[in-house]
Amino acid sequence: MTSWRMHVLFSLNILCTMVAANGESDLDASAFDVELPWPLSGEVLGYIGCVVAAVLYGSQYIPLKKVETGDGMFFQWVNCLAIWLVGFLGNQILHSPAVHPLAMLGGAIWATGNITAISIIKSVGLGLGVLLWGSTGLLMGWASSRFGWFGIGTQEVSRPVLNYCGAALCLFSLCMFLCVKSNIEPQIRHRMSQIPEASPLLIDRRLNPDYCDDSGAWLDSISPKSKRLLGCSLAVIAGIFYGFTFVPLLYIKHQALVNGSMFAGASQNDLDYCFAQYNGIFLTSTLYFLIYCVAMKNKPCLYPRAVLPAFLSGIMWGLATYSWFMANTYLNTIITFPIVTAGYSLVAAMWGSVVFKEVRGLANCLVFILAAAVVLTGTVLTALSKM
Repeated sequence: MTSWRMHVLFSLNILCTMVAANGESDLDASAFDVELPWPLSGEVLGYIGCVVAAVLYGSQYIPLKKVETGDGMFFQWVNCLAIWLVGFLGNQILHSPAVHPLAMLGGAIWATGNITAISIIKSVGLGLGVLLWGSTGLLMGWASSRFGWFGIGTQEVSRPVLNYCGAALCLFSLCMFLCVKSNIEPQIRHRMSQIPEASPLLIDRRLNPDYCDDSGAWLDSISPKSKRLLGCSLAVIAGIFYGFTFVPLLYIKHQALVNGSMFAGASQNDLDYCFAQYNGIFLTSTLYFLIYCVAMKNKPCLYPRAVLPAFLSGIMWGLATYSWFMANTYLNTIITFPIVTAGYSLVAAMWGSVVFKEVRGLANCLVFILAAAVVLTGTVLTALSKM
């Protein structure tokens, strides 16, 4: 696809997002003076939103691969600040109505899981880390939507068998990635090789009282097996939080249809809840960062070189979430959750294995290719279950 076509497609995506926020969900390509080879129906827009979200989510940590981030707390706060700015600008453009403060809880849930992201990537690598929390989030998000957990109401599809098979294949493929051994040691040696020989081996704290040790260095002091176990455990925990991010939003939308409910009359458009979600993310991350500063006795580990990469990562996440919420406007979360989570997990795995060489060896590559084929099959079945 040529670059100008990609720009046209992206512009249509953003424009349709703005129109959808005003409740015009039956948008067609005839509304534009652009000749397209296929009718741009609501479902097509939903799948486009899923693809955009998957690519951006899977690529959001790329700017940080060559930058030291320490324990990740400073990165978390800068990242969430950028997310909030994206939400603020989006809210000014879309003029979304005020929503109930409960919608902010989804952002708080996401921010709680996200504080472990840097430690996970340092422990098991980008590809495996994202795959693990993606698989857990897929299971939690799909199950809560399909079976109506937490009072959010069940979501039906026209072909439930295909939906079950698609979700199962996505989950199975992501479990297959557990058999792929990640190789992150070369990155550690690369960072060590960049230290000048003239640098002092020890730093006298009496001469530099504000010096902060690398709070993430403790990961390098534990055995590889313990590091892998810790990283995998944190990834599963993070995935549980990520999987329940949409629960408050879906609960409000479900209760809005109940007469006499405190949420009666609330918007049914997911895009109207984006800014509230981003507010919850920024407030929660700020609270965690303040607690971290207190725990560090007002000597937090700050990494100036990580500011711009963390900010760029936050912008990518913010745009990805707007695309995902747009997809939810045309498709149910029971459709979008398996597609987006499996999609961004696959994208992250591609970055980690192909670009950063986290996957090496013929056996690892074969397992990776097989798992990629399975996850693509699962996403296709999930998409077909809506038709």
